[in-house]
Amino acid sequence: MARAVSSPLSRQALFVDTAGWMAMADAADPAHQASRRERDLCLEGGGNLVSTDYVIDETLTLIRVRLGLRAAAEWWAQIDASFRIRWERIDASRAEKARTRFFEWTDKDFSFTDCTSFVVMQELGLAKALTTDRHFSQAGFETVPRVPDRRRQYSLGE
Repeated sequence: MARAVSSPLSRQALFVDTAGWMAMADAADPAHQASRRERDLCLEGGGNLVSTDYVIDETLTLIRVRLGLRAAAEWWAQIDASFRIRWERIDASRAEKARTRFFEWTDKDFSFTDCTSFVVMQELGLAKALTTDRHFSQAGFETVPRVPDRRRQYSLGE
């Protein structure tokens, strides 16, 4: 599975997945406080949050569906104004690497977006993700906060 290499960025950055963004955005989420605490620890320690355009897209849509258009607009304004969030773009090369993993890992039900996140985390040497999605730990990454997996709760297909 994925193995991150150590780099200056990896010691100071935290990858944020859709489940992490949702937990921070939704005060009713069981992981809300713990997720915000992990974010604050990262930022207070001089780190940055890292995410991808695919994750941002997925999160914005999910916030609109679950919490409403106003909440989506407020969330967008917050992340768009932050200098502490590094957005990584999924270009053709990253998409190809993710596609390969998506079809090679036949024993897992990773989403394509998860696979793009794994590629970015490996490339940047990130070892830790803010998420409650078990797929990140299955792929070899550390996850925070430590709460039961609720990935299915954030499915758009419900």
